[in-house]
Amino acid sequence: MRITGYRTLTTVHRWGRPVGDVNGVVADGVTEVPVVLLETDAGVTGVGLGASGDLDLVFGALEGQDPRAVTALYDRMLAFVFKSGHAGSTFGTIGAFDMALWDLKAKLADEPLWRTLGAADRFVPAYASGLEFALPDDALVELYEPWAERGFTGAKVKGGLDVDRDVKRLAIVRDVLRENTDHPDLMYDVNEAWGRHQAVRFARRVEDQVDIMWIEEPVRRWDVAGHRAVASELRAAVATGENLTGLEQYGPLLDRDAVGVVQAGSVWGITHFLRVAVLALGRDLPVSPVGYNANPVAHASAAVPNHLVTEVQDLSWPVGLRVDQEIQDGGIVLGDAPGLGIEVDEGLIAANRESGTWAVPSGPHVRPVDAGLRLARRRAGEQP
Repeated sequence: MRITGYRTLTTVHRWGRPVGDVNGVVADGVTEVPVVLLETDAGVTGVGLGASGDLDLVFGALEGQDPRAVTALYDRMLAFVFKSGHAGSTFGTIGAFDMALWDLKAKLADEPLWRTLGAADRFVPAYASGLEFALPDDALVELYEPWAERGFTGAKVKGGLDVDRDVKRLAIVRDVLRENTDHPDLMYDVNEAWGRHQAVRFARRVEDQVDIMWIEEPVRRWDVAGHRAVASELRAAVATGENLTGLEQYGPLLDRDAVGVVQAGSVWGITHFLRVAVLALGRDLPVSPVGYNANPVAHASAAVPNHLVTEVQDLSWPVGLRVDQEIQDGGIVLGDAPGLGIEVDEGLIAANRESGTWAVPSGPHVRPVDAGLRLARRRAGEQP
């Protein structure tokens, strides 16, 4: 069996509301979802999701290879970009192909990926995360009530610009989830918006008023001293890692005991998550994948012993994707469909062509020029 080629298409996810974080917001709530279809001479196609800007470059590592050798092919893809490096969009490309390879491997075994990876249970504990930064406070109840109805006991709130507003919003979400537990787990994500000079002070202000499970990316992703400072001064854990592209970027944070919950971005693929999980396990740390469309890394979450909780960002699927899983009982219930359980309806996607706006300059992927300084300026009376 050999890999013969690939195709790409793009669908959209319609959130039905603005989505984003402190760095920016997609106002119309329509985001693009890139799809990679990896083809074989056996007529079986693997599905991978996520932005992939270097497909032609990376595909040279896969063409003509046996797709069942997934981990070897992952390292082969890394080797193919040795000189130029594997960060950024290149790592995303490797992740999308890697998802497709694992999808193929499980399909060829005629079993769901969670079975292929050795999981004993199809249930994956999760928390709700609505990317709700732009919503007014009164809309939070409406947003999170459906999650509470599905048994969720934890949720993440985006913040970082106005600490007083953040405290109020955390309390609102906490009260919604008290339908299921007296002590909901609250995660607080500031998406690298703070500077080291202010992170501990503001994090303490939040923690003094609301009990939080973790604070996420309080400073820049590579700032080991900053993460360590926050970790040493708070009761809550520090979570980070979703934007790290490669195990070597985790080493300094782990060596300095600067992270309490090790995260991995779903868009970086299955193999990356599995390796991050092993790295964290060696330090007796829990691992938590950051959410993405169709929750593809949930299959791997079910298979690692130190999985804590998986982020789920929405209760619906992108246009033209049928996903064999249920969001209920406070988590993800994976199905029995072979592979990732993602079926692509190319006809439906073609009939519903629409452009997403995640890539616009106002979107949350663009770091504002005054990030890390805005809270200080706001306190001085200036507009952010």
